[in-house]
Amino acid sequence: MKIETDCKQIFGQGEGELIALKYDKPLPMRLDRWLVSQRPEQSRARIQKFINAELVRVNGKTGSAKTPLRNGDEVLLWLLPPEPLSYLKPQKMELDILFEDKDIIVINKSAGITVHPAPGNKDGTLVNGLLHHCEDLPGINGKLRPGIVHRLDKDTTGCIVIAKSQEALIKLQLQIQNRIAKRTYLAIVHGSPKGTEGVIKGAIGRHPKDRKKYAVVDNDSGRNACTNWFLEERIGDYSLIRFELDTGRTHQIRVHSSYLGHPVLGDQTYSRCRKLPILITGQMLHAIRLELIHPSNNKIMCFEAPLPRIFSKLLTYLRQKREA
Repeated sequence: MKIETDCKQIFGQGEGELIALKYDKPLPMRLDRWLVSQRPEQSRARIQKFINAELVRVNGKTGSAKTPLRNGDEVLLWLLPPEPLSYLKPQKMELDILFEDKDIIVINKSAGITVHPAPGNKDGTLVNGLLHHCEDLPGINGKLRPGIVHRLDKDTTGCIVIAKSQEALIKLQLQIQNRIAKRTYLAIVHGSPKGTEGVIKGAIGRHPKDRKKYAVVDNDSGRNACTNWFLEERIGDYSLIRFELDTGRTHQIRVHSSYLGHPVLGDQTYSRCRKLPILITGQMLHAIRLELIHPSNNKIMCFEAPLPRIFSKLLTYLRQKREA
């Protein structure tokens, strides 16, 4: 299928992002169901709105929700940008800055901070603090994620890089997508896995019964996800695990850990019924290391974020209890 160079003319819309997908399943599947599996960050209702607004094409023709997809079909999705939000304001915030120059800023994110605003969470986010610190982040014109290359969950701590120029943003996003940038996490999990290392492979999509959660689903319903894990230490009824990501799906480590039978300690979504050794808030998941290529000078750079106080305190407690 020939894709016209001016996508705005194809969809009759202004600003937006073109998503080009190819259906590669042996059996037919409805367009709306397949798009939900490919874009789990979008709700089913939002996907339906895109289709109804004629923003989805199948082999060059406008698709409907019930359009059957067959192996080899080309699908184009035109994502409209979020509506401008007048409440996206700079806010003074203490930022634990690991590195900063004219191109990037690397933050050691604290627990309890959401990366970017969303409905019901209008301020107090990392973006609000960054807008106060950096006056001209890219993407500020009505968008929710200025300069954000990747994200960490609200209660996940550690390294996160933000671009300070449009060129840096594009280059860093490509490094994440192409697995050039390397992200390493430490987590305290329930139980003790067999062996000392392994790979968790399981497509991740919306939970079939709870749309606020994610789960390992069949390949047709989710997006490919791969997590490498390495046992660092067995500590009684718990373990210290190092995780390295091959993909970057929403809640990936938390979902895969729970799927493995060893959910992250303190995770109120995926291990909420598990007993806690001491009173903690938030999951014990920390992005301890980030390796990337600097977008301007092409040098390999490595950043490390020290463990949060509660994480270290919990490790000390568990080790002392093990030795007692």
